[in-house]
Amino acid sequence: MNEQKNVLQGEDLFKKVISHAKEYGYVFPSSEIYEGLGAIYDYGQNGVELKKNIKEYWWKAMVQLHENIVGLDSAIFMHPKIWKASGHVDSFSDPMIDNKDSKRRYRADNLLEEKILQYERKGKTDKAALLQSQMDACLANSDLAGLKTLIEEHEIADETGSRNWTDVRQFNLMFSTQMGSVAENAGEVYLRPETAQGIYVNFLNVQKTSRQKIPFGIAQIGKAFRNEIVARQFIFRMREFEQMEMQFFVRPGDEMQWYEYWKTKRMNWHLSLGIEPEKYRYHDHAKLAHYANAALDIEYEFPFGFKEVEGVHSRTDFDLKRHQEFSGKKLQYFDPELNQNYIPYVVETSIGADRMFLLILCNSYKEEVLPDESVRTVLKLPPILAPIKIALLPLMKKDGLPEKARAIFEDIKFRYMCQYDEKDAIGKRYRRQDAIGTPYCITIDHQTLEDDTVTLRYRDSMEQIRIPVEQVKAILDKELNMDDMLRKI
Repeated sequence: MNEQKNVLQGEDLFKKVISHAKEYGYVFPSSEIYEGLGAIYDYGQNGVELKKNIKEYWWKAMVQLHENIVGLDSAIFMHPKIWKASGHVDSFSDPMIDNKDSKRRYRADNLLEEKILQYERKGKTDKAALLQSQMDACLANSDLAGLKTLIEEHEIADETGSRNWTDVRQFNLMFSTQMGSVAENAGEVYLRPETAQGIYVNFLNVQKTSRQKIPFGIAQIGKAFRNEIVARQFIFRMREFEQMEMQFFVRPGDEMQWYEYWKTKRMNWHLSLGIEPEKYRYHDHAKLAHYANAALDIEYEFPFGFKEVEGVHSRTDFDLKRHQEFSGKKLQYFDPELNQNYIPYVVETSIGADRMFLLILCNSYKEEVLPDESVRTVLKLPPILAPIKIALLPLMKKDGLPEKARAIFEDIKFRYMCQYDEKDAIGKRYRRQDAIGTPYCITIDHQTLEDDTVTLRYRDSMEQIRIPVEQVKAILDKELNMDDMLRKI
């Protein structure tokens, strides 16, 4: 096995990940030929596969392996009263502040969070902790003036160096549009800012048709839209994004035990992908949302610091109760064991598919110095998530090698995403597949024509072994077995 040393660390990693994502077909700026659209991105040929695999791994863990969790795909457009009932019309906002000189807009809490991170990096942990507690207190009390005071006291400047700030004010994040064939009669509707409400309004439809008994869950993957004040850090914060959410309905009084259960269960899902435990942490919410009696974030250490990837929330009966009130329809469950009706409590797990995608890229990107002092760029993606599972590489473009490689490709493609590549020297092709993140390469050479064996190359170790062609699928089936990973959750 070759010894490699990763030479890339710190903040430079993020810039490299962004550049790599575009160069190798993972993420493109949307509408790029028209100079783009702020905080909107398109997933390329490899990105769409990686994202699909992330969603599939989540779905298997949440729905396929739980008899009491079923799926749903609710509409993006919903009745506008839903958002009044949920509280989004009145309170779905962020603290916004503008710089008078540069005319740039920021989230006040993000400015303070960046300052806290700066203090921590300089070893000023006491100062960071104090600022964190002061900011949390301001957010908990909706003290907008207090947030501005903290920004001024800590001499926080914008990107141009200016400290000339406006007052902090609230900014509603929902996108609105018109629905109707005639403009003057069109009604205002919203692009959904979250997928959860579609689950709540379908609670009884799903419960009755699936004959589920409490406790049970409803899972959904879908697009959501938020008019973010400042959408930055690549695909970490976008205006159009995708959520993977599960709402778990429980008896009132049982919510905290299920909250603890899903807190652990979801962390185990992350760790099952082979990511180092020290890269994760829990962060309890200092300010609870209006619907919650407990909430935490699962945070990952991105190159720009620990940030939320997934939230686990105990939402009480707020949502169902509000929809019952605003719709006039009863959203109660009859519990045969207790012989009574009640509105269930809800424990939610909500993970951003795009943030998980970025997490996987950041965690997988490596630049390694090899024993010969050359540097290779490699995406050490978890093999089950890799867009291309195996590349078929004829050593040369003659002597029947391409035809043999094509024959193997045609056989394997029914089971795994494969790529056939005959351009450039074999070393360059290996490096290209390393950069894409392909975990296995099969090289077909003249010996293949003699004894029907091929060379299997492993991406991470660069180890090469000789195997019979007839064993290729069996080896891949063993290497790419998802069952063992799912059993760890």
